[in-house]
Amino acid sequence: MTPNIHYEKRALIGERLELRKGSFYWLGPDLTLRDCTLVISAARRSLSLVSGQFINCGIQAKSQLKTMPWAPIKLKGCRFTGCFTGNDFGFREDVDDRWRAGGIEDCDFSEAELHGCAFYNCDMSTIRLPRWPCFTVLDPLGHAAQLRQHAWPGRVGRVTIEVVCESTKDTVAVTWHAPSLAKNMDTTVEELRAALETAPGIFM
Repeated sequence: MTPNIHYEKRALIGERLELRKGSFYWLGPDLTLRDCTLVISAARRSLSLVSGQFINCGIQAKSQLKTMPWAPIKLKGCRFTGCFTGNDFGFREDVDDRWRAGGIEDCDFSEAELHGCAFYNCDMSTIRLPRWPCFTVLDPLGHAAQLRQHAWPGRVGRVTIEVVCESTKDTVAVTWHAPSLAKNMDTTVEELRAALETAPGIFM
């Protein structure tokens, strides 16, 4: 039987939490981590973020962390390292009430690899994003018309860019990892970069 490990209704300061494979972890409700190190080896299916706040923490994905919704957690001043795919950051109003409780500000992703990760309802000027080979589409709805008219290689325009342009109104940015994207969109990293360099709303 898989052991269940609960971190709830407590405040931890300066501690190291290692979420290892083989257990199921519940973070929250009402969990505060301050100046902690959170090392995640467990897969997404073994993690449940319920509610809480992480302040000035280091968050490290030891292996690729896929499709994690961080919306229930308030993230402030945290530093992310490792590979995050399909993760959502910031609170959301288009899902359930639990996803409206979180948020993100003053966080640093400059040493992380983000692919297909979205930011919601936050001030992106407080977020340090990873640079190339990652790239970020800022204000996707605001740039949607121009992005759709732009020339894109392979299937990038009719697949990836179309998905970005159909983001919810809460979406303020979407970040991709160029080598991972190019591999699945019938193009090369070089062709993708050339298109991005003249596209609107791109940070890389």
